[in-house]
Amino acid sequence: MNERHNNILALLSKHGKTSVGRLSELTGVSAVTIRQDLTRLEQEGLLKRVHGGAVLHDAEDISLRLAFNYKVKRRIAQKAAEFIGDGETVLIESGSINALLARELSDKEDLTVITTNVFIAQELRKSQGTEVILPGGIYQHDSQSLVGDITKKFLSEINFRKAFIGVDGFTQAAGFTSRDMMRAEISRFIINKSDEVFVVSDSTKFGRTELVQICPADAITHLITDKDLDQKYEDYFSSRGINVFRVG
Repeated sequence: MNERHNNILALLSKHGKTSVGRLSELTGVSAVTIRQDLTRLEQEGLLKRVHGGAVLHDAEDISLRLAFNYKVKRRIAQKAAEFIGDGETVLIESGSINALLARELSDKEDLTVITTNVFIAQELRKSQGTEVILPGGIYQHDSQSLVGDITKKFLSEINFRKAFIGVDGFTQAAGFTSRDMMRAEISRFIINKSDEVFVVSDSTKFGRTELVQICPADAITHLITDKDLDQKYEDYFSSRGINVFRVG
């Protein structure tokens, strides 16, 4: 995909649905070009054309979301991997950046990864030095996450110090938020159990409020994001003793 395609997907990721006219205005190209772009992206299975515009296709599907801001997300994942050492036991929750984080762990030795996401467990299959633990629970087909009381019961009996959490939004008033109530419940449980909590998220999620709160800002230890994060958010987190890492 070219840069314009990435921008189109980023706008759809933020707004869910948008029009040809709006995309033309924001990207500076003609409506004809936008329609061609939307046709191409629809053929790739990344969106669905609707009258006058487009909507995201299966917005919770990690394999599709990996295409949105891929280079930025990979750099965030690479930074997150620096905090995972040989011999550690860590929990990786869900989300496209966490899926890329899993790919970055192939050179680690004697690592144990607990994950509540089937897609991420599959990404770890080539990491010969990694033991993968996947709990039971209710399987969500779109996100491939495991949720519910069985998942919480399993996690309550497992020890881990570091957790890597994906989010869908953040504002100072609402804290970190998610589109999915059941996944947010599991994330809260993980956060309360962890000594160190890493939120991994690209900057497009900031300034957005989704359906349900995961946790307030003070509940996390570290934020790993990209260089485009608004300075007001970095100041906000830093004033609360939260470490902010911005990748270029």
